[in-house]
Amino acid sequence: MGRTVWYPGHMAKGKRKLSELAGKLDVILEVRDARAPLVTSSPVTDELSRICPVGVVLSKKDLADEKATARWLSWFSGAGKMCWAVNLLKPKMEHIRKDLLPLGPSHREVRLAVVGIPNVGKSMLLNALVGKSSAQVGGIPGITRGVSWYKGSGFLVVDTPGILDPRSGDAVQRCLAWLGSSKSDVIGGYDVIALDLINVLRSRDLWGMVEEKWGVRAPSGESGEEVLESIGKRLGCLVSGGIVDTLSAGRRFVEAFSSGRLGPVTLELPGDPQWI
Repeated sequence: MGRTVWYPGHMAKGKRKLSELAGKLDVILEVRDARAPLVTSSPVTDELSRICPVGVVLSKKDLADEKATARWLSWFSGAGKMCWAVNLLKPKMEHIRKDLLPLGPSHREVRLAVVGIPNVGKSMLLNALVGKSSAQVGGIPGITRGVSWYKGSGFLVVDTPGILDPRSGDAVQRCLAWLGSSKSDVIGGYDVIALDLINVLRSRDLWGMVEEKWGVRAPSGESGEEVLESIGKRLGCLVSGGIVDTLSAGRRFVEAFSSGRLGPVTLELPGDPQWI
């Protein structure tokens, strides 16, 4: 895959600090988006898993297909990994706390790190674990820029910046942009990203969610550009002369998908051939 250029300094610094901290931790929680658990894997956990146990938290389960999430939980369990699925807007953490507390010694709190790529819900998970909103939380990739500790509810937790893989190619970065974990301007713009998303939803028989919500059909004979034009007309993304503003239409389409307004969806399943 081609090398991308967006790898901010705070990500590199965070990776170095994590490597230094790993030997002092009892467990690492890697947060992934339940809609694409492989694409949203962190580039640091394979290396860190040699030093410290790693569990997987599938966030945004409310935005994913419920049956697909159950398959992923079974798949991770079968691979010998601890794994949980959570809706971080309505977090229920009792089962995670129960599984994690025995991992630390009896004389102190469990030391853990929350890691993952940008905007998968790391800070929200941290807040739910420690029982208070002390970490900065937001929907903008890259908002957590340092490494800080937070204490509460039997845990000592280190928050980390979102770390992307600098070796991942454009296709992976576009998928992350659909999910809200990468910046669209890094890899082309909303119109380009939207066209790729249209093609993926059509090829994976997922277009029904768009037709149901917005009434936009995507006949097999129409190109992605024609479908995006239909979306633009449906959403009123027009400029003078009735011409569709495809950049605006693409932005609204991608944002509706990433926020879950088009409905729950899962982009990949265990055992699927590589699709991106």
